[in-house]
Amino acid sequence: MLLLLNSLAHLLVDGLCAATVFGPVQAAGDITELVLLYNTLAFSTQCLVGLAADRVRRHGIAAASAMALVALGFALPVPALLRICLIGAGNSLFHVAGGVMVLERSGGKAGPLGVFVAPGAVGLALGTLWPQLGAVFAVGLLLCAAAVIPLERRAPVEKAASRAGGPADVSFAVPLLLTLAVAVRAVGGSAVAFPWKTGAAMALVTTLCVFAGKTAGGFLCDRLGAGRTALVSVVPAAVLIAFCSAWAVPSLAGQLLLNLTMPVTLWLLYRAMPDSPGFAFGLAASALWPGAIAGGLMHLTGPLLWLCVIVSFVFGLGAILRSERELTRKGCLLS
Repeated sequence: MLLLLNSLAHLLVDGLCAATVFGPVQAAGDITELVLLYNTLAFSTQCLVGLAADRVRRHGIAAASAMALVALGFALPVPALLRICLIGAGNSLFHVAGGVMVLERSGGKAGPLGVFVAPGAVGLALGTLWPQLGAVFAVGLLLCAAAVIPLERRAPVEKAASRAGGPADVSFAVPLLLTLAVAVRAVGGSAVAFPWKTGAAMALVTTLCVFAGKTAGGFLCDRLGAGRTALVSVVPAAVLIAFCSAWAVPSLAGQLLLNLTMPVTLWLLYRAMPDSPGFAFGLAASALWPGAIAGGLMHLTGPLLWLCVIVSFVFGLGAILRSERELTRKGCLLS
């Protein structure tokens, strides 16, 4: 029940943040710099928030507070800059708090993590396309905030989610490689333009593919293992996204396949640092935003674009394979 609540709250948090940006904030004037500030607050602060969360360990209270911050950012009659600060801080805090609650109750499995991370894409799309849904999102979010604390207290951390080996046994290269992989893969993914992605219908179809990929990725990881999941997803995704971006169907298949590895990378980071789940979760988000900016600033075409995508995706694949071997050798992955 707690997993379903946090997953719904994830959809509502991202939906309300988008509805705030493209509703009251956009109505106040140019939003270019404010969007940059929002994404920086929402993504790049998560590793710092995660460090604090690992020390305080009041994740239910933190998640409820985060939901309230986002709702206030939407509802209060305040300047656009303050709205952005409220929703950006709330978004960052919720992702870490909600993510940790899921990780610590996952029984060592990646499936629940995929269920939690996937709905954010749906909320983002709905809030962007229809910001008038903001009031509905806000009411739903406040209801989730009221329910999350008692639910967390009734769902104790599972012993199976603890680490099999010791933190000191794992090389620093594992979290470093995985964090770099997130950033580098974001560069390649953001450098590609999809000319067919116009209108609300195609945006929603793309969102559904991302949602399906993230949801399935965790369960596939539990069944096949992290390395095999990465192999069956990253290689075809690289080909489809690099060489078929002009066509909708292969590009959508590539998006679905690429997103299979998102919960896999997060799960491996947690298995490498189980005593610091907040920091592990926050690292990936903090690395994603700089990579996305770098990729978006690139204007590559032809062979240079193909090379960028292939190299970035293969680096991510190599990081997952290397990390899985290290964690397996140290006895940190549950069988």
